Amino acid sequence: MNHEPILIGIDAGGTSTRALLTDDRGQCLGYGVGGRGNPISAGPDLAAEGVLGAVRAALAIAGRELSEVSHVVAAMAGMRASGDDAWLRDRLVAEGFTGVLSFEADLLATYFSGSAADFGYALVSGTGACVIRVRAGRIDGTGDGLGWLLGDRGSGFWIGHSIARAAVQDLDGTGPRTALTDRVLAHHGLARTVQRREGRPDELERLVGLLYASPPIELAGLAPLAFEESDAVASGILAEAGIHLADTLSAVLAGPGPLVVGGSVLSRTGPVREAFLARLGERAEGLELRPVGDGAVGAAMLAVRAAGGTPDAAILDRLTVSISAFR
Repeated sequence: MNHEPILIGIDAGGTSTRALLTDDRGQCLGYGVGGRGNPISAGPDLAAEGVLGAVRAALAIAGRELSEVSHVVAAMAGMRASGDDAWLRDRLVAEGFTGVLSFEADLLATYFSGSAADFGYALVSGTGACVIRVRAGRIDGTGDGLGWLLGDRGSGFWIGHSIARAAVQDLDGTGPRTALTDRVLAHHGLARTVQRREGRPDELERLVGLLYASPPIELAGLAPLAFEESDAVASGILAEAGIHLADTLSAVLAGPGPLVVGGSVLSRTGPVREAFLARLGERAEGLELRPVGDGAVGAAMLAVRAAGGTPDAAILDRLTVSISAFR
């Protein structure tokens, strides 16, 4: 059996977790996917099981044991500030881990999934929205990422919330008509009727009740509807999302560099990106957009650094190419 020390980079999210097993040269040895991995949103027990599931899968592919792993780096939102790692460390130790466990920000893993440059930016626009400026391989500035109640402007949640408001205002007669309304009704198992309740359409009353009965974050599930419709309301929502994301980036913009983009909102070509670039104007010059699917490669890059290596462009290229055989 090969006993050369190996490393694990973990990209732990609110819905799924990815674990990448690598050597210190950046050769992907195994890759696994597990369930929800963030203890803040999923709770420590469920999150630990999600992370361990991904780790076990990656190790099994390579025929390796957790006792052989020298460093584990878990990239996730919120953990660096909490300082509490027992929820994961104890579970790893129970399965034979004796190495070093450390946590990094999920956006830093996103950045290193697309760039090894000492200076640049990462912008994630998925369910939430946040941007970081990276300098000397560390987070040097942050914009937004303030959550659905106070921020996340231009995110999937923001778009979904705007769609819900547009549909409700259409039905209430206080906003323009939009094709989004029938899509939102159908999404909730409703349709237009001729019935009215206290002077309002019955479907409006039922839709409002369903929306208030669900967790606010579920509004993000409506976001795809804006990309599937092309009327003025849908286009306006997407354009405004792009403007918000540009303004968030502008808050930390300090010169040209790579802009690593994660999440589905800005990664695709179309109205959001067009509005984003138009809003930036000349400030977009020198920014190289690099969309990435997730932060697994970046988490492995951070594991290489934690083990004393240098996560340079050669290691990034090797990880990016070698992981493709496992996905």
